[in-house]
Amino acid sequence: MGRNLQNDERLRPVDLARGHGLSTQAVRNYEEAGILPAAGRTPHGYRTYTSLHAGALRAFLALVPGHGHRTATAIMRAVNQGAVEEAFRLIDESHAELLDDRRTLQAVESALRDLEPVPALEPGGTFIGPLAGKLGIRPATLRKWESAGLVRPHRDPRTGYRVYDEADVRDARLAHQLRRGGYLLEQIAPLIAQVRAAGGLEPLEAALHDWHGRLSARGRAMLTAAAELEAYLRRRG
Repeated sequence: MGRNLQNDERLRPVDLARGHGLSTQAVRNYEEAGILPAAGRTPHGYRTYTSLHAGALRAFLALVPGHGHRTATAIMRAVNQGAVEEAFRLIDESHAELLDDRRTLQAVESALRDLEPVPALEPGGTFIGPLAGKLGIRPATLRKWESAGLVRPHRDPRTGYRVYDEADVRDARLAHQLRRGGYLLEQIAPLIAQVRAAGGLEPLEAALHDWHGRLSARGRAMLTAAAELEAYLRRRG
């Protein structure tokens, strides 16, 4: 944490860096990137900073956990250039992304709750017609989902027909639930990929719990960042 400063107190780069656990080079880099206002200069050309710079640095470091480094940088640049409305727009976009993530998580959880146990398959799997019939969709829809990467059936070496094993049926049923929830194929594909990466639905539940935690942490970080940015805006007058 940075120390409390008087408005007229002058700081060296090392003072600002140590107060925030950074290197002096990092402070110079932040200034060059527009994250900090331009530093003052001594008659010998050395940089000097003030409480305004310390406030900018605190605001930026608070913005990063909630908004990410790139967006936090863009927000601080906009503020330092006097484009405060642009900074607010960037913040709004970041909040909207967090809301979209929450809605996606809710959709996945809802889809998982509504999934019924996968019925026992015939040895070797099932074909496209029976699976489409059980889902109440057309075979052409399953072929479209395959093109989008939502299902990955293998081919029977003798007949060339598509064969769906238990994992394929699981993915098809989850895709069906999400489509009924209004999600587009390009939105569903990464979710199906998460199920596969987790090794199935049961391991995915732990991943969903972690996902909740990350979203909550990001939301709280945004609150902290808002307070620090507001303090910096007040300092700028």
